[in-house]
Amino acid sequence: MTDADILAGLKIARDNHVATACVKPYFTSLAKQELSGSDVLVCPVVGFPHGNSTTEIKVAEATAAAKAGGAEIDMVVNIGKVLGGDWEYVSSEIRVVNKAVVACGAILKVIFENDYLKPEYITRLCEICTEIGVAFVKTSTGYGFVKQADGSYNYKGATVGDLKLMREISGEKVQIKAAGGVRTLDDLLHVMSLGVTRIGATATVAILEDAKKRGIGNEPVEVSFKPMKEEGESAGY
Repeated sequence: MTDADILAGLKIARDNHVATACVKPYFTSLAKQELSGSDVLVCPVVGFPHGNSTTEIKVAEATAAAKAGGAEIDMVVNIGKVLGGDWEYVSSEIRVVNKAVVACGAILKVIFENDYLKPEYITRLCEICTEIGVAFVKTSTGYGFVKQADGSYNYKGATVGDLKLMREISGEKVQIKAAGGVRTLDDLLHVMSLGVTRIGATATVAILEDAKKRGIGNEPVEVSFKPMKEEGESAGY
């Protein structure tokens, strides 16, 4: 993604009054300038997309991003440590990064990368994030392709089952962000019905255009939606 691509995305964010615009860390200051005067917050990513940076690097990166104008920081957990069950490491890292971010006046979202994780790992991460008091837990980076038995690579992103689990286990004050796989207005409405309060999507314009066509605006309105497929259903999601 070039700087021109990022600027184009920021224009979409500004024109459509989305909650935040996710950017690469180096682009934080410029994004802050580009979105000045709007209601869109800047959201830099940290340890992205693999989560392999040391804790010290994540703290430094998160602090720099927050000081440069990042109001929300999205950090990827150390996925290897999660899969290895090193919960002391995982918990300590989330805690110190959250402390650094909050000290700068920002909030932290913790990205799990659910495609790699069994339900018990997602459960434990939600418990840890609740104990620490992070603002959001987030499903995915968009880069979590998993190699299948036939050699192909598959990516699901936010699934109905995972979102239900995350909402069930996470404390009331912890919000849920669905990222990856939410491609239509129906998808968005479905995940919102599950308790999701933030969506990460590249189909922003198409989703909002569909919302206008269906009479969805600033005033409350009752709408129906086509549910997303759950794992195990024939069409597959």
